[in-house]
Amino acid sequence: MRITLGVTGGIAAYKSADLLRRLQDEGHSVQVVMTRAAREFVTPLTFAALSGQRVITDLFTNEPGNAASLESAIDHIAVAQRTDLLVVAPATADILAKFARGIADDFLSTLYLACTAPAVVAPAMNVNMWQHPATQENVTTLRARGVRVVEPSNGYLACGMVGSGRLAELDAILHAVRETVQAEQDLAGESVLVTAGPTCEDLDPVRFLTNRSSGKMGYAVAAAAAKRGAQVVLVSGPTALATPEGVERIDVRSAREMLQAVRGKFAGSSIAIFAAAVADYFVRNPVSHKIKRSAEPLMLKLEPNPDILATMAKEKGQRLVIGFAAETEKVAENARKKLEEKNADLMVGNNVSEEGAGFDSDTNIVTLYSRDGRDLPLPRMSKSEVAQRILDEALRLRGVLRSKPVSQRAGD
Repeated sequence: MRITLGVTGGIAAYKSADLLRRLQDEGHSVQVVMTRAAREFVTPLTFAALSGQRVITDLFTNEPGNAASLESAIDHIAVAQRTDLLVVAPATADILAKFARGIADDFLSTLYLACTAPAVVAPAMNVNMWQHPATQENVTTLRARGVRVVEPSNGYLACGMVGSGRLAELDAILHAVRETVQAEQDLAGESVLVTAGPTCEDLDPVRFLTNRSSGKMGYAVAAAAAKRGAQVVLVSGPTALATPEGVERIDVRSAREMLQAVRGKFAGSSIAIFAAAVADYFVRNPVSHKIKRSAEPLMLKLEPNPDILATMAKEKGQRLVIGFAAETEKVAENARKKLEEKNADLMVGNNVSEEGAGFDSDTNIVTLYSRDGRDLPLPRMSKSEVAQRILDEALRLRGVLRSKPVSQRAGD
């Protein structure tokens, strides 16, 4: 697993070097990020020598205007995307406040906001700072957002006082890391099939019918499933997106090609998630040469494409089938109707005309409609976060399905 270890300013920063070694001993690759204050206690060279990787210390590392400066300006996004777990030890009162309040004024705080991976923080500070209502409120906020907080221990502090505030023992921090890693591998043993992107239906060698789908939602689902331990196959229409790490990708162009690819992988899947925006029609007789411009109207004969979701759901057996309903009106009504008619287990419905949702956006606003009658509306969030919530709901439904007698499952 790829862990980013954040080190903030405090006398306990020297213990982070030992934590780094122990994380490596457990097979993790560790990237270290140090705040400016942390460098007053331990040098970056120490962590670079131990980790074998460069230590990130600043959001901007060069003069503005050159290529290196541009790379450093967006480096927090690249690190966030490749991080499987963020661990901050020691975590000062300052960094806890920044995380809780969304302040992003250095590399570590900016990385936290850009990172969708789970986070473990181990606070260390003066006892009065730890017990202050502001710090406790920040800790409560972070816990409510899913951050794992490893409580500081009691003892003699560097300031000469006695009380809570010492960095937790490394064994306690490692235990929290192990539990978090184990929880995040909750799709281990599952084989997830995902479709993504648009399909293209050719009119002639240079023109085609398509839609505005960027593929971002489907790719986010594939990436999240792979990070959670699943074997993932991604059947993708034409997109400009990079293949998520650990994902097998099959490129297709048309709806019929996508159906053929899905058929080839469906039998080996346990969860099938149909996020692609499949063209509803194809051109009946595409021509082999470029159609010349004419003053006369051009008539196209369109034929309906196969409904991939409905077709495969007929053969789902014990598989969990998830579909998407991109609507512009009556989202709940249309999504529920689609859920029943297509024999899906979960339908992700959204209004693509709503700001911050739909095609080519980095965020989405969806409601999850489950076959067991549950509606789960989600606020505006990144597509990576939406992907995690979809997978959470899939696991919940998997538990519901497995609790039913075998005689009841096939008819669902």
